Amino acid sequence: MRISILTMCPELLGGFLDSHVVKRAEKLGAGRVRILDIREYAGGSYRHIDDSPFGGGRGLVLRCGPVLDALKAAEEEGRAEGLGPAFRIALVPAGLPYDQKRARSLAGMEHLILICGRYEGMDARIYDHVDLRLSVGDYVLTGGEIPAMAVADSVLRLLKGNLKEGSAEEESFENGLLEYPQYTQPADYQGQRVPEVLLSGNHEKIRAWRLRESLRETLEYRPDLLRERDLTPEESKILAELSAGRKGEQ
Repeated sequence: MRISILTMCPELLGGFLDSHVVKRAEKLGAGRVRILDIREYAGGSYRHIDDSPFGGGRGLVLRCGPVLDALKAAEEEGRAEGLGPAFRIALVPAGLPYDQKRARSLAGMEHLILICGRYEGMDARIYDHVDLRLSVGDYVLTGGEIPAMAVADSVLRLLKGNLKEGSAEEESFENGLLEYPQYTQPADYQGQRVPEVLLSGNHEKIRAWRLRESLRETLEYRPDLLRERDLTPEESKILAELSAGRKGEQ
C-alpha cells in the first residue's frame, strides 16, 4: 500500500514519518507514506496556494489549481509504481465520520491519497476529483494534517504483519464495543489490586469478566454503540443487570 498525503505544511508530518507504525510497515514492505507539498505545484515566485472566496467572507480558501496538480502528480507516482487507481480522500469537517469499519475498508486499498484541508476550507471544485470526504470528529482543526496522520496510522496498523496476529481483534470498536480494562505487573500497587478473576487462570471466568467489563465501559461512555448492536442473550442479560445496578445507585 502507498499512502500519499497532500499538504501545505509537510513539516508537521516529519515526526509521523519516523514513527514505529510507519517504519515497521516500510520494513515489512506492507505500506509506505509519501508527502507531497502542495506549494510546489503553485506557480509564481510566491507560490500562492490560497485566496479570498468569491462572494466575500472572512479567511482564505485553498485554490483548486495547486491542489489538483498535486493530486495528479500523486496519481502518476502511484501508476509509475504499478499500483491501481488511487482512492482519493479530502479531510474536511464537512465529511462522513471516520470509524474503525472504514479503516478496515481503506486498509484494502493499494493507493490512498489524503488531501489536507487548510484555512477556511478548499475550493469546492476540488471535491469533484475526490472519492470521499472524511471527518475525524465534530470539531474544527487548523488543518487536515492531524486527521491525515490519524487515518494513516489506523490503516497502516491493520496491514498484515504490522501487529501481532490476533492482537487487534479485541480492541475497542473491533467488535462494536469498547475494550475491557487491562492490567499488568505488579498485582498489587499501593493497595490497588488487579481483579482476582484475572489471576485465577480460569479462562471461562476471565472471558465472562472481560465481556461484562466491556459492556460496562460501553454503557458508560458510548451507549450509542449498544443501540446499533445485535445483542446475544448473554449480553442482554449482563446489560439488564448493569442497568439495574445503575438505577439503584441513583
